[in-house]
Amino acid sequence: MEPVIVVMTLFIALPWIVLHYVTKWKTAATITSDDEVLLEELYNLAKRLDERMDTVERLVATDDPSFNPVKRLQADQEQDNQQLRELEQLIAEKKGTSA
Repeated sequence: MEPVIVVMTLFIALPWIVLHYVTKWKTAATITSDDEVLLEELYNLAKRLDERMDTVERLVATDDPSFNPVKRLQADQEQDNQQLRELEQLIAEKKGTSA
């Protein structure tokens, strides 16, 4: 009876345990579709908030000529737009459209 238990353990139980945890590890390391939707919503929200911030700064600058906005990423500068373009391209590729 012991040789049967040893053979079953070596050829059935151990591979099953190893494959089970490898599968768990791989699925835990990926982003789910719900995570992707959440990230896209957060990205769109950040873009809208940035546009609002630009509007507020423009309004304050017209009221107070001495207003000096804090340096932040500018939408019209090439160096600031590179990562944004890469992110938009990845989103477009994920959706199956071209940017």
